Amino acid sequence: MNRLGGVGYAAFDRQRESERSFASLSATLSQQQISALHTQLSTFRSSLAHFATTHRDRIKRDPEFRHTFQQMCTQIGVDPLAGPRRGGWWAELLGLGDWQHELGVQIVDVCVSTRARNGGLIEMQELVRMLSKLRGVSGGAVSEEDVVRSIKTLQPLGAGYEVLDVGGRKMVRSVTKELDQDQAVVLSLARDEGGRVVEDLLVQKAGWTRERARTALDNMLLRDGLCWLDEQDEICGTAYWVPSVMQWDE
Repeated sequence: MNRLGGVGYAAFDRQRESERSFASLSATLSQQQISALHTQLSTFRSSLAHFATTHRDRIKRDPEFRHTFQQMCTQIGVDPLAGPRRGGWWAELLGLGDWQHELGVQIVDVCVSTRARNGGLIEMQELVRMLSKLRGVSGGAVSEEDVVRSIKTLQPLGAGYEVLDVGGRKMVRSVTKELDQDQAVVLSLARDEGGRVVEDLLVQKAGWTRERARTALDNMLLRDGLCWLDEQDEICGTAYWVPSVMQWDE
């Protein structure tokens, strides 16, 4: 009985020794793997930094090249266009964090300057066109994707800046009020008509009652300031014009 007990204790000691050996080996391997990973990351960071600094001007100037570079970084979990606090060394290395915030300020400038006529809702293409004119040749071209990213940097301001999808087209809202479903339908139809919309159009194409059409248009006119009233329309006598989906030549 004692002999069996002794063998049992010896086996237990051998098991504990084996566990300590495996733990020590595991710790050694883990440390080696971590060191190797740090080395790989350092090498990778240096290569990526070299590429970024070499092509920095083109990244800022060329929207397509910037998009490709951004996609590459996204796949490896790097955000080169984040702001200075989030972008860290990327923001410092490329200066793209400041570039993104500068574009955000210009977006606010355009949205605020056009708010009186469009009620705080502007088509993305129109916004990009006005931004390009504001920035000039030296400012470099901007894309819709650039605008979307910059608008995300404006969200902490709580001013209501948001990109909306209206009938398959992007629009930018710069006010805190929500866009309801009826307004989205009016905007979509008005865009197809060059900005003009009348009650009959909503009755025929949206299948609304005349009361619903009149209420939606009156709300957009009086409550939200999203359209203008034309009481001398040559066809119907009364028509509504939606500035946010009209083309402007300024």
